[in-house]
Amino acid sequence: MPVTPDEYCQSKAAQSGSSFYYSFLFLPPQRRRAITALYAFCREVDDIVDECTDTGLAHTKLAWWRQELARLYAGDQQHPVTRALAPAIQPFGIKHEYLSEIIDGMEMDLSQNRYLDFPALEQYCHRVAGVVGLLAASIFGYQDERTLVYAHTLGLAFQLTNIIRDVGEDSRKGRIYLPLAELQQFQVSAADILHARQSDNFVRLMAFQIERAERYYSAAYEQLPQADRKAQRPGLIMAAIYRALLQEISNDGCRVLSQRTALTPVRKLWIAWKTWITA
Repeated sequence: MPVTPDEYCQSKAAQSGSSFYYSFLFLPPQRRRAITALYAFCREVDDIVDECTDTGLAHTKLAWWRQELARLYAGDQQHPVTRALAPAIQPFGIKHEYLSEIIDGMEMDLSQNRYLDFPALEQYCHRVAGVVGLLAASIFGYQDERTLVYAHTLGLAFQLTNIIRDVGEDSRKGRIYLPLAELQQFQVSAADILHARQSDNFVRLMAFQIERAERYYSAAYEQLPQADRKAQRPGLIMAAIYRALLQEISNDGCRVLSQRTALTPVRKLWIAWKTWITA
C-alpha cells in the first residue's frame, strides 16, 4: 500500500532520531504536518550533500530541488515532501526565498570545507538554520514581529550546537566548521582535528564554542516576546534538549573528536514534556 506524502515526511523525521521530532509531538495536527514537511525538506537536501560522493551529481540533485520548489509555488509539485508542504504554504506564509536559501547553504558544503572566521561561519549558519528558524516560527504562529528575531537567533544557536556535537564526524568527511582563526587562537591545528588528537588546547577551544552557543540561546530567550511564548513552545523544547546536550558534552570533557554525544529518547521526551507544561 503506497504511503501518503504526510506519512513519507513523518517517516523521514522519525528515522533521523532528531531532537526536532520530540518538539513537534505536542503540536495540533495542521501545524505538526507543516513543520514535519519542512523538516523532511531540510533532510532531503542535507542528505544529498552528506551521501553524494560525486560533487557534480550533488549539484545536479540540488538543481532538481530548485526546480521542484518552482513547481511547488506554481502548484505542480511532484515529490512527496513538496506535496506535503503545499497545503502549508498559504496558511503559514512559507516563503519560496527561504526554502531556496536553505539549498544555498547546502551548496556551500559542496564548495567549502573550512571557514576563516566566525562571520564567515555565521553566514553559513544563517542559510542552513537561521532561515529554518524563521519558517518554523511562522508555522508555530506569532503575533509580534520581534518573534522572528528570536527564531533566527535560536536557529543559529541550534546550528552552533550541531557543529560542536559533530566535530569528529565532520572531520572524517574532511570538513572543519570551527573557524580557522579560532583554531589558531587556541593553538589547535587542522591536522589535530582531522587526526582526532585530543588535547587541553582542544578542550579550551570547545569550551569557547560552547560558551558562544550558550550566549545565542540566552539572547534568543531575551528576544522572545511574552505574548508568543506559548505558541513558540516547540522551539523552546528543542532549545532545552540542545542545551542539555551541550552540558553533556562539557561534562564529558568535550570528547567530540572520538564520539557523538546524544541524549536517550526517554530523556528527550521528558525534557519535551517538562518544557511544554512550564513554558
